[in-house]
Amino acid sequence: MNRIDAKFQSLRQKQESAFIPYLCGADPNLEVTRQLILALDQVGTDIIELGVPFSDPIADGPTIQKASERALESKVTLNQLLDLVTELRRETEIPIVLMGYYNPIFFMGTERFFIKAKSVGVDGVIIPDLPIEESTQVLEMAQSHDVKVIFLVAPTSTPERMKKIAEASTGFIYCVSVTGVTGARQHVSTEIAPMVTELRKHTEKPICVGFGISNPGQAESVAKVADGVVIGSAIIDRIEANLGDETAIVQSVAQFATDLIQGIRG
Repeated sequence: MNRIDAKFQSLRQKQESAFIPYLCGADPNLEVTRQLILALDQVGTDIIELGVPFSDPIADGPTIQKASERALESKVTLNQLLDLVTELRRETEIPIVLMGYYNPIFFMGTERFFIKAKSVGVDGVIIPDLPIEESTQVLEMAQSHDVKVIFLVAPTSTPERMKKIAEASTGFIYCVSVTGVTGARQHVSTEIAPMVTELRKHTEKPICVGFGISNPGQAESVAKVADGVVIGSAIIDRIEANLGDETAIVQSVAQFATDLIQGIRG
């Protein structure tokens, strides 16, 4: 069984929601990313969303854009991130989802990417600029290599489009809580509960909510309606605040994750 499916099966038996932190790969370097993932695993993280740095991250706000810029300064490549997953699989079985734009995958070669992703231990991918209408080839290759493809539902999605996305998405469905780009926000969107309610009419697949969730209280409120909570920019803020002190980066993120998990678990 794919690690993502196994994780949600276990969580549903316990009636718990998943904590899914986002890290931009190689921010500030590959070794710190490795240490962060292992530390997050140790404190009880359920799934890791590992970002592939890209020069034009259209769905991301300033915080993750800067993280991508820091990572790209070190000339990190998609191949290096896949090799990092190989290293991680010697120490952890935590589900890993790559979050990245289609250009680097296309440049590598879609089939080659999925062959390597499977071989190193990647469990799923999120490709935010890949519309479902153009995803047939990706879905076929992903399925043949048991890699999940997670699609995004936005507040602007119609019920008809929600149904299409719910049918196409595998692993889980990523529910974007706000219109716009990623980034920590002061308040949780009131659109989350209606979106999740509508989605549940079309699927029994896990529904995870991200964009704008920035503290344990917000995470707790989202976990009451969703199967998973995705938090990115608020974690990247902890990394940025401790640049130059790698030990402090890992400790700060691990403590923040612990607080978030306590919120999600209620």
